[in-house]
Amino acid sequence: MNEMDLTALDLGLRGAASGLFLMMVLVLLRLRLINRHIILFMALTGGAAAYAVATAPFVPQSLWRWTVPIMSAQPVILWLWVQTTFDDDFTLKRWHGALWLTVVSIGFSVSFAWTSWPTLERSGAKTLSVIALVLALSAAVKMVETWRADLVARRRRLRIAVLVMTLLFIALDAGSNLISVPITERGAPGSFAVALILFVVATLVGWSFFGVPATPPMMPATAPIASGKSRGEARVPNRDSDDRDSIAPILLHRLDNLMTVERIYRQEGLSIGGLAVRLDLPEYRLRQLINEGLGYRNFNAFLNHYRIDEAKTALSDPSQRDVQVLTIAMDAGFQSIGPFNRAFKADTGMTPTEFRRHALARSQAAASPIDDKL
Repeated sequence: MNEMDLTALDLGLRGAASGLFLMMVLVLLRLRLINRHIILFMALTGGAAAYAVATAPFVPQSLWRWTVPIMSAQPVILWLWVQTTFDDDFTLKRWHGALWLTVVSIGFSVSFAWTSWPTLERSGAKTLSVIALVLALSAAVKMVETWRADLVARRRRLRIAVLVMTLLFIALDAGSNLISVPITERGAPGSFAVALILFVVATLVGWSFFGVPATPPMMPATAPIASGKSRGEARVPNRDSDDRDSIAPILLHRLDNLMTVERIYRQEGLSIGGLAVRLDLPEYRLRQLINEGLGYRNFNAFLNHYRIDEAKTALSDPSQRDVQVLTIAMDAGFQSIGPFNRAFKADTGMTPTEFRRHALARSQAAASPIDDKL
């Protein structure tokens, strides 16, 4: 295959990838499905489409100079998307926007300094590459950390393929800058590799987006299936009749008995594998039971529901007013005070100490009229 054939194939792969990415963005805009997951997903896919076009062979240098600096912040968008997708407790903060703006600013400095200040341009390019690699590594760590606790079947199946290919693309792009090997110039050996990776990523994401019936169109596993804050509020996702029949009531009863009567959630280091052994179920079957039967997306959120309920009962008990909060947290199954405080405040909007103060005040106020009558 000669250079022109390789360039033509490069352009074809980039065109197909950008077309798929833009089609997904248009579908989401038409359906008006807007939340933080979707906004980040549209930014990620739209940016990937723009990158595929801006770095293609024969594209004017002027277009490259104005668009690639913005595309240089795509690792930040990817990192935020991974956090929001795989960490159900993650919230966007102002410094995340500041990080994105900082990277874009460095990108523009690199783009417009390469003719006048080549040293600054090289330093800026290497800085962007280091940032991209650090964020890619952080995203990979998040994927590994949340893998076992993830209960969403689609998210577990697709996260590895899509994320690995995306991280490979970032490593290739960033790594080329670190070793000063161009990949976006015509005929550059890495340009075709980037086009191929973009096409594979677009195909995988597109298959997830368009290829699963009876499910709202969505990027890989970012659909907000349920909050899982309480059993009464949990919303069971849409499933066909075969899936609904597979969630046997007797299994839900056994699980509920294990949690509410035996209080297995108190067990230190309880994993989904250990709970599956107690129920004599395959692990994948237990994941389906908790996710599709109870609406929880994350195993730790499922356990914390019972732990926080027990802690709230203890903190509201006047006879336990002198028991330390740490002791109550440990008795409920938490292994340290930090995770307990964060989970408790996320559930109640108050710290454990504030909750206890309000609960005991209400208890004392309710008891006062009775004492007056006596």
